[in-house]
Amino acid sequence: MTATNRVTPFATVEALPLRGRFMGNRGVLHRGRDVVRPWQVRRWITCRLEFRGRSVPQWVDGRYTVLFFHDEAVALAAGHRPCAECRWGDHVRFRTAWSAAHGGPPPRVEAMDERLHGERVEDRRQRRHVARWDSLPAGAFVAIDGRAALVMADRLVPWSPVGYGTPVARPRRGSVEVLTPPATLGVLAAGYRPDLAVERP
Repeated sequence: MTATNRVTPFATVEALPLRGRFMGNRGVLHRGRDVVRPWQVRRWITCRLEFRGRSVPQWVDGRYTVLFFHDEAVALAAGHRPCAECRWGDHVRFRTAWSAAHGGPPPRVEAMDERLHGERVEDRRQRRHVARWDSLPAGAFVAIDGRAALVMADRLVPWSPVGYGTPVARPRRGSVEVLTPPATLGVLAAGYRPDLAVERP
């Protein structure tokens, strides 16, 4: 039986068959093997599946809940950022792109986490945003009729609990509901390239 530890682009933690390219956490969310809250801390990170041979135990009382993400675009849509330890190179690239997008020197993790938390959470649920199609960078996630889709340069790739579907043409006009936090949209627009489970054009 699939464990309830897969994160969706809607930031929910569910029992899905998808295999994760990344793991991460947002604090202690479980009691036993039940997820009882959506988050505990503001540090929502995305980690490598393996790092220096470490073995991360799951469902341990008082220890962070191990979460899994289909790919990095899903993690970013849910409001996570690269870990500053096991993904140091990606962390540096993320901070550098953040600085280019939002000004100032590369920020400390606390500053990024504070801003991201304000943009990803509203009344303990995912906060959504509206943006024009022509403003969205590749790697962002949107919601159309309640379904998530990955934005690419010239196409839109539907996402479902079993993975990505058949791409369709990306709309060029109008606005859409966006899942990826605005600060992260800026990072993507500034050149950060997330690790995707779908081929780039």
